[in-house]
Amino acid sequence: MSIFQSLDTTGSALTAQRLRMDVISSNMANAETTRARQVNGEWEPYRRKSVVLTAQEGSGSFASHLNAAIGSSSKSAGNGVKVTRISEDNETPFKLSYDPSNPDADEQGYVRLPNIDSLKEMTDLISATRSYEANVTVFNANKAMLTKALEIGK
Repeated sequence: MSIFQSLDTTGSALTAQRLRMDVISSNMANAETTRARQVNGEWEPYRRKSVVLTAQEGSGSFASHLNAAIGSSSKSAGNGVKVTRISEDNETPFKLSYDPSNPDADEQGYVRLPNIDSLKEMTDLISATRSYEANVTVFNANKAMLTKALEIGK
């Protein structure tokens, strides 16, 4: 296990959470976008996107991490997180708003709006922000420990 592996692990989490915040920001910015892309000749509203995170290769069970941390295994203790993909929410239906004067209204006067719930987006944003802040704290603690270890060697 490398002395800098904990910093690499925390760095991967910081990168993932930052991307999560970017995707949430994109969702909020497009909450009223009725013409995001064409599907079969018709304009479709923006679809909510979400980030899918997975453990990086080499991660195993809790027991393998514990054994690696106490030195009784040659496996690495953890390799961080990676973004697998950014997926679109195809299950949640679009919202309908009655506005016959809108150029995107259908024959009945309804406009299809994106499937974005602002409350859910704000909750996800708070979660991503808190995770980011926690990882910054971990990164700073690791940095302080490595600095102290270097001072001992003087």
